[in-house]
Amino acid sequence: PRPADALADGMRLSEAMSLKFASVQFPHGGGKAVIALPTPEIPQGQARRRLLHEYGAFINSLGGLYSCAPDMNTSAADMDVIAEVTPYVFCKTEAAGGSGDTAPDTAVGVLHGIQAACRYAFGSDDLSLRSVLVQGAGGVGSRLLELLMEADAGVIATDIDSGRLAALGEKGIQVVAPEAALTTECDVISPCATGGIINARSIPQLRCRVIAGGANNQLETPADADMLRKRGIAYAPDFVINAGGILHGGGLEEQHWTREVLDAKLAGIGDAVYEIFEAADRDGISTDAAARRIALARINASAPSGA
Repeated sequence: PRPADALADGMRLSEAMSLKFASVQFPHGGGKAVIALPTPEIPQGQARRRLLHEYGAFINSLGGLYSCAPDMNTSAADMDVIAEVTPYVFCKTEAAGGSGDTAPDTAVGVLHGIQAACRYAFGSDDLSLRSVLVQGAGGVGSRLLELLMEADAGVIATDIDSGRLAALGEKGIQVVAPEAALTTECDVISPCATGGIINARSIPQLRCRVIAGGANNQLETPADADMLRKRGIAYAPDFVINAGGILHGGGLEEQHWTREVLDAKLAGIGDAVYEIFEAADRDGISTDAAARRIALARINASAPSGA
């Protein structure tokens, strides 16, 4: 409800988007928009449609400097509505000529990142040997749960939606209450909901060896990455491991990749994550610092001379 909070969130997310594109060597700058609402309730029906049109008109006024795509609380169908007033839209529904939902490919990238993190932390990427707690069973989290089960991982799930949590339990998935998620003993915690959950308060309570998930801004502050390093917890930087969505939208729509090329790029997320672990060890720094160093070096190398 407070515009200042939306601005702060948007600035932090836009930084993460810039780092994300650079981390996977995608030729694009990064940005993010946050819509500040007067109440916690998210508009539906005609009110939602009007809001999306207003948002689209603002994007259009930027003349192509910024293009939008689905993220938290928006969908490919919402992109169709925005596209009624501006062409600067990625990931419309396939029926409307877009590449559709980014969540499944985001989940694939997260899976590759989890495998890389396990290879680093345990010496093997065989997920049948591991227990993975997925926090948040929305678009990315629910698909990730399916992929983990296909890999024979021991799966644990939690979600703040009690109905969603009950449905997971009916599928035979072990579930835990949301408030117990970060204190549950497991090999991997995969945050796939809101950000800021890994912080000075929660880190001492963690009972895992790896943090690797699809949520944005998982750390409350960069210093939290140093705390994780001191505790011996391998953290896969979120802006790298969750890059599958931008590879999906930008790759298929802007770069015109085939499905085979996209799949190879998604697998490359695992390689990028492992490279970061190696760089962090080599330089004696946190994985967050190592990932930022790599991404910023690429951004600076691509800047025009004299910029």
